[in-house]
Amino acid sequence: MFNPKYTISNKLLANIKRIAGLIVDLNNRRFSDVVLTELKIRARVMSVFSSTSIEGNPLPLIDVKRILKNKPEYVRDSEKEILNYNKALVDLDNLIKKENIVFGNKLILNIQETVTKDLIEKYRCGKIRQEPVFVNNPKTGQTIYLPPEEKEVEDLLNELFKYLSDNENKIDSLILAGIFHKQFVVIHPFVDGNGRTARLATKLLLAKMGLDTFNLFSFENYYNQNVSKYFKEVGILGDYYDIKDEIDFTSWLEYFTDGIIDELLRVGKELNKIVISPKNDLKKHHQIILNLIKRKGYITDQEYSNLTNRAKPTRNLDFNKLISLGIIEKLGKGKATYYKLK
Repeated sequence: MFNPKYTISNKLLANIKRIAGLIVDLNNRRFSDVVLTELKIRARVMSVFSSTSIEGNPLPLIDVKRILKNKPEYVRDSEKEILNYNKALVDLDNLIKKENIVFGNKLILNIQETVTKDLIEKYRCGKIRQEPVFVNNPKTGQTIYLPPEEKEVEDLLNELFKYLSDNENKIDSLILAGIFHKQFVVIHPFVDGNGRTARLATKLLLAKMGLDTFNLFSFENYYNQNVSKYFKEVGILGDYYDIKDEIDFTSWLEYFTDGIIDELLRVGKELNKIVISPKNDLKKHHQIILNLIKRKGYITDQEYSNLTNRAKPTRNLDFNKLISLGIIEKLGKGKATYYKLK
């Protein structure tokens, strides 16, 4: 039975508290659909570039943007890897909008099949490995890790999924997601695509548990800034059977939460850059509308007129700007018209 060893260190606890604060701050801010769409596009491009770069894809960011924009029909393997990862992101983005996501083997197999399609043998796509694998040092070519035997992989995955299910409401979601990420790499269930699948599945797991980093954030970007550090933290050295009972997840969990903090801070800065523009700038009178809606749940034109000296045509412009930015919506008709947060 899978029972990971880790310690709630002072650093890990502080990271979890800081993440909670940063998320509350972001959730309390309102952004237009235009702003959010732009940020989602940036995050997806960065995720595709970073996650494939971690695995050794040589294409620079500018080429990744070009490929995703043009989607060429005839591509090299490096370009196909980009398109595959992007498709996996799009598929999972659609999946998280649905309820009752089943986080298990079928989902993992689908992700791996998508990211490896036309890049490895067809019989290995979407299939748990039926052969031994070795993890080599990319610089020296020497074997540094021997994963568990192929006959045990499916059972180990099932134990991992059961651990997640049993502890969903008992252990912090950040800790569970971090444990999943590292243990998945430890199990190494596929001949190829393990890292990309692990990072995509971790994103989905966070979204499923309520921490939706999927659309706006790219923690792959954090890992790609220092790939050696990432591999050192997420991987292990030696023979799985010699060290499986001694694996300590603490250092990885600290690093994992560091990455989420880094992304939350980056996204906050990106949002500020996008929001601060004449088109998106909200004035004091707009804040009056939003503040009343937050307190009461809605606002009428009559209530707004009681709080400001602005004429009715001007008040209509104020409401329409917030509607155009996707912040509020108009409900009811005639004298029964009211506005609430969208």
